[in-house]
Amino acid sequence: MSLTAGSRPDGTRPAAAVEEPTAALVPEAAPQKGAAHKVPWRVRLRRDRALILMTLPAIGLLVLFNYIPLLGNVVAFQDYDPYASSNGITAIFHSPWLGVEQFSRMVDDPLFWSAVKNTIVLFLLQLVLFFPIPIALALLINSVIRPRVRAVAQAIMYLPHFFSWVLVVTVFQQVFGGAGIIAQTLEDHGWSGFDLMTNADLFKFLVTAQSVWKDAGWGIIVFLAALAAVSTDLYEAAAMDGAGRWRRMWHVTLPALRPVIALLLVLRVGDALSVGFEQFLLQRDAVGVGASEVLDTYVWNMGIQNGDFSYAAAVGLVKGAIGVCLVLAANKFAHLLGEQGVYKK
Repeated sequence: MSLTAGSRPDGTRPAAAVEEPTAALVPEAAPQKGAAHKVPWRVRLRRDRALILMTLPAIGLLVLFNYIPLLGNVVAFQDYDPYASSNGITAIFHSPWLGVEQFSRMVDDPLFWSAVKNTIVLFLLQLVLFFPIPIALALLINSVIRPRVRAVAQAIMYLPHFFSWVLVVTVFQQVFGGAGIIAQTLEDHGWSGFDLMTNADLFKFLVTAQSVWKDAGWGIIVFLAALAAVSTDLYEAAAMDGAGRWRRMWHVTLPALRPVIALLLVLRVGDALSVGFEQFLLQRDAVGVGASEVLDTYVWNMGIQNGDFSYAAAVGLVKGAIGVCLVLAANKFAHLLGEQGVYKK
């Protein structure tokens, strides 16, 4: 009697043995958090060398025009004289040291504190009036159903962003000036003397309106990009739960915009002491120094017009240091609100 392979002498076959699963079929254990192997920097350098080479020109320009000029802040501690040597660059090494004398002079200067006051008032006014307007306009444009109408409105609002401050001031002069459209219309009806462009008391509101008209379009683009990332399923789910238009905006739209709002707010607070230069310089003679003098124009006036480079450098150095502190404080506040801000914790 012939036996088949794997059969017993009685002709029965043994029960199939349970085979051990092969290593290829066993799923790998998920790596634990924090146990990932750190890639050596040499491997990352070879892997990302193409990207690094593409960023080198930008890094070079950043170092050349942003970081190397920081070495010139040493003149804030000197009585800098550009004619101290035959070469203007080496004049730094031949100028006498004064220590913190320029900073003491700055604290005792009433014109400096007047510029600080105007800068802070204008910043707070622009923060309250300028910052919410792009959000409101972005929500308004986003509610438009027709894409063509939405694109046209977005383009019209964004166009003034490309105008120079000379053109912006000229447009406002033609509308709100003493010979502008409003003044001529009022004069035809027996009202004369309207000239908003020379009113020092309303100057802060005037420059805020100019900033809103010029730069609100850029903010609209940013917020519309954030709104485009919001899933329509969230709006549909909220509508099915009985939420109206205002509740959908409050519970869906605004939470989606909150990270962008926090980021732009941090950047705006860090730039609090730089409310503008060319805009105020162009209108300086119309309203006077008392209403239009801010820190940027004060530095230009002291450093360029009066040739007091060391004192202007001291003011600029303090302004930059305060700006860094404001960025760190605003970013810390964003972290407390649960947002990322400019950088993570």
